[in-house]
Amino acid sequence: MQDLDEFSATEAALAQMAATPNPRLKEIVDAAVRHLHAFARDVNLTPEEWLAGIGFLTAVGKACTPVRQEFILLSDVLGVSAVVNALHDKKARELGSQSSLLGPFYREGAPELQLGDSIVKNPSVAEIVVYGRITDNNGAPIPNALIQVWQTSEHGLYDLQTLGETGMDLRANFRSDKEGNYWFRTVRPLGYSIPMDGPVGEMVRHQNRHGFRPSHIHFLIGGDGFRELVTALYFGDDEHIDSDTVFGVSGSLVVSAKDDPNSPVKGPKAVHYDFRLARAAPGESGRVGADPTKLAAE
Repeated sequence: MQDLDEFSATEAALAQMAATPNPRLKEIVDAAVRHLHAFARDVNLTPEEWLAGIGFLTAVGKACTPVRQEFILLSDVLGVSAVVNALHDKKARELGSQSSLLGPFYREGAPELQLGDSIVKNPSVAEIVVYGRITDNNGAPIPNALIQVWQTSEHGLYDLQTLGETGMDLRANFRSDKEGNYWFRTVRPLGYSIPMDGPVGEMVRHQNRHGFRPSHIHFLIGGDGFRELVTALYFGDDEHIDSDTVFGVSGSLVVSAKDDPNSPVKGPKAVHYDFRLARAAPGESGRVGADPTKLAAE
């Protein structure tokens, strides 16, 4: 029997897990144990602080519902989701358009609409048009690409927050035409605060952070043989464009709505953005996050 101290406890834990048959699982858990133990030593973690941390994670779990994924939100505000996206892009065979965060409000099963349709049931402000092309990195069009879009309303709320699990609005699926074109009508989304009524919001307040995301529209785009693109377009005149709470903004994704004579819908202001999809390795997806209703059901 060995009397353990703060260093030998780490080696003892690693030794017990040494026979893990899955090599990747062993690599991940070994690294997690080493970093967690080093963290506890670095900050001289007290039993009271350890219990507070356990309590926080327990509260995060309890806040998860079929329409709310508090753990994804936690990953987002800590920048972990952004790091995973960056690492995924770094090892890609080729890079297409810049990725961004899926976020905790993605849902499967959105209605499939015709190109040019509006994703908003009852807009209270003037609509805008979003249009462009889906191509590969050489500019060749990708026909029949699946384009999933979702956003907040002009009041800064997702349908999950106003309609719950049963209703859908401000989200839809489209298919690019034979030339890779896509276009749809929507309203400019309002920048919004992340949910501040749960444990993650409380943590953000304790850190003296504003908790806001700039105005944006989410996209999840896929085509046969291509890497799934998870991204978003951000409106550059939003006051929080340089301080996104979940670190999702990249310069190449910043857009504006303006008068555009080339818009496929004449009259409304338009956002023009072409997306490039990269070739995929076998079985590659790259999505960070998931539909909270699916996670809750598992």
